Amino acid sequence: MATGFIGTGGDGTRVFGLDPATRAGRFARAAGLVAGEGTDGTIVADLGYGWDPAWLGWLKTRPGTAVTIAGFPALVHRRAGATLDVPADAEIRRVEDGTSLYNATLRKRDDAYLMPLTPATAPAVERASYDASYKGVTDLLTLYLWRGTAFHLTRAAAALRLSPTMVTTIGLALCVWATLLFYRGHFLAGLIVGLVFMVLDTVDGKLARCTGTSSKFGHLLDHGTDLIHPPIWYWAWGIGLTAWDLAFAPGVLWTILGLLVVGYVVQRLIEGAFIGAFGMHIHVWRLADSRFRLVTARRNPNWLVLLASVIAGRPDWGLIAVLAWTIASCLFHLVRLAQAFAARARGAEIVSWLA
Repeated sequence: MATGFIGTGGDGTRVFGLDPATRAGRFARAAGLVAGEGTDGTIVADLGYGWDPAWLGWLKTRPGTAVTIAGFPALVHRRAGATLDVPADAEIRRVEDGTSLYNATLRKRDDAYLMPLTPATAPAVERASYDASYKGVTDLLTLYLWRGTAFHLTRAAAALRLSPTMVTTIGLALCVWATLLFYRGHFLAGLIVGLVFMVLDTVDGKLARCTGTSSKFGHLLDHGTDLIHPPIWYWAWGIGLTAWDLAFAPGVLWTILGLLVVGYVVQRLIEGAFIGAFGMHIHVWRLADSRFRLVTARRNPNWLVLLASVIAGRPDWGLIAVLAWTIASCLFHLVRLAQAFAARARGAEIVSWLA
């Protein structure tokens, strides 16, 4: 059984450089829909409207449902064999009433957007699409500091016809450059280059989601880089302290780096264990977990710690502070994992507060 997808209408207004049919077709394939009529019903979309891809997943399980805007059926899941796009007994969901959808991948609950798509409204559709692609639970820098900047960079990358993998590759080159700068003790310059890399690390994912161009290779390259480089940065930082006459004794440095790596790995293992046991990220279990994700010992919050240490003229303190915060974060997540298992043992259902 398969649900089909058909896009109709529209004036060809482009969003992120893509014509509506191409973009909608990519979203449909990502949602597991087949082009044309489906044996298990067909979702018919009016391409004169810009809509959240989340609608497709929501409609897929709701044959006989129409999503309307100002009384017009913009998205309809037509039952198999139906002769009318919107049958008399259709369930109507008015977009004006709001439809809050939980997106487990992006760790958030948002009202799905749907709005007219014309040359005049295209910028608003692009902004809505970008916001819909943004993770709801992440670190404070990604969520607040460069969100607007990353939007404009995402639009620019689309206009230049850069693929997400190209953006990731540019970011990887900057990551290597930052590592070299840290190694030579040019900490402030390295942090600035690293900041640009961190912004591009946001752009590639948003570009992929907004243009429907996610790929397994791009995902592997992006997340592989994210997993591997933080410990290398800390090693380079430790070596670079020599240029400031603040170098740790070799045994002390390798002890710090070893504990950092262990803490980094343990924190990732705890997160993986929570997903394996409860089917969701530890950061979305309770509101407190989502709040702690803003500052937990990941690369971006640690960047702030290192920056503060350079401003204070003691970059050696930065490495020690990152280690201390890594250990604290590990303990927090370990306690939360234990509490989740204890709650389930008492018969409680472990579900996300967002769900």
